[in-house]
Amino acid sequence: AHMTCVGFKQADLQENCELLQKEGIRYVMALRGDRPRTMTDEQYNNREFFYASDMIRYLKANTSLQIAGECYLYEGIPELLKHLKEKVNAGASFLVTQLFFSNELFYRFRERAAAAGITVPICAGIMPVTNAKQIGTTVTLSGSSVPKELSDLIATYGENKDDMRKAGIDYAVRQIRDLKENGVDGIHLYTMNGPKTTAKIVSQI
Repeated sequence: AHMTCVGFKQADLQENCELLQKEGIRYVMALRGDRPRTMTDEQYNNREFFYASDMIRYLKANTSLQIAGECYLYEGIPELLKHLKEKVNAGASFLVTQLFFSNELFYRFRERAAAAGITVPICAGIMPVTNAKQIGTTVTLSGSSVPKELSDLIATYGENKDDMRKAGIDYAVRQIRDLKENGVDGIHLYTMNGPKTTAKIVSQI
């Protein structure tokens, strides 16, 4: 379950977590989240959780949930790695990366994280690109770069819906197989409400 701290008060967060645990949910992803459009300046400036690490610390102390923290591959920057380590020290038991399309970026990030003393498991976030329009929004939201192999694939198959879906699934499967061969701690599939695509990928890995 994804929990964004920007709109939560402690009492509301506690109530939600108790409901999750009653339903057998054991894992949550603790995120800072974006400011809701309906949130006033007063509400925003007086929020009880300013950063994801604040919410992680509260969840660790007040629930039995396992907590995941989010990380971006450009967090290889020392200052950002310091903030990522704060999430781990606050109680995140594993990390999940934002989506990426080049495994080399992930491997370099993993090395930098280890050098910074981050030892919790890091799950790789993979999202299959199944239509050409998807890529523009994806890059904007995630800050992820698009390697030439993927851009060529989109140029070749982007106009054909079925062919693009097959090619996008194949690209994601090859990414995951390479990650598994190189000792990835886990895979997080960004399903985008596409259960058939997700099932197809899982069946091939």
